Amino acid sequence: MAQITGEMVKELRERTGAGMLDCKKALEATGGNMEKAVEELRKKGLAAAVKRSGRIATEGVIEAYVHGDGRIGVLVEVNCETDFVAKTEDFRHLARDLAMQVAAARPEYVGREAVPAEVVARELDIYRAAARNEGKPEPVVERIAQGRLEKFYQEVCLLEQPFIKDPGKKVKDVIMESVARLGENITVRRFVRFERGEGLGENTPA
Repeated sequence: MAQITGEMVKELRERTGAGMLDCKKALEATGGNMEKAVEELRKKGLAAAVKRSGRIATEGVIEAYVHGDGRIGVLVEVNCETDFVAKTEDFRHLARDLAMQVAAARPEYVGREAVPAEVVARELDIYRAAARNEGKPEPVVERIAQGRLEKFYQEVCLLEQPFIKDPGKKVKDVIMESVARLGENITVRRFVRFERGEGLGENTPA
């Protein structure tokens, strides 16, 4: 078995945010393989994060973000369980990233469960009609409609959107990673996005 040095433990801790003992155990379990140790800790961390997701989060911050010389403004409420975590740099950074996501990607809802049933029904009707107009056989029309509905969720729901800083992840995955690092449930309660001149018939420059 490879010798586990203090430098290896320190590097793994810096990469994952896990505790020193957990890092040492992960390195020992993977024979000193750094990448496998990262994967091992990530699996354990995210598994624990899923358990934490049911806990009530009432602390947190309302993050404000202004973009484009005052052209776009965002307020987003991000909640956690304790005031201690709410004041950490990691949590504040997450809230900032979420506000920037709202500014850039223009979501309409926090998650798919927030989309009104009538909106979902309308979209499905449109997708079914489009599939039939494309000459798709009836047995596959519903499957096509459901697939397009998933794409709709990824466009309009914040948690389902590709993360602007790493499109290989969804926003909800980034939040779960923070839950794993910080050890508390984290939720996005609500957000609002303003764009100068919006709704006034004004042509806003891109």
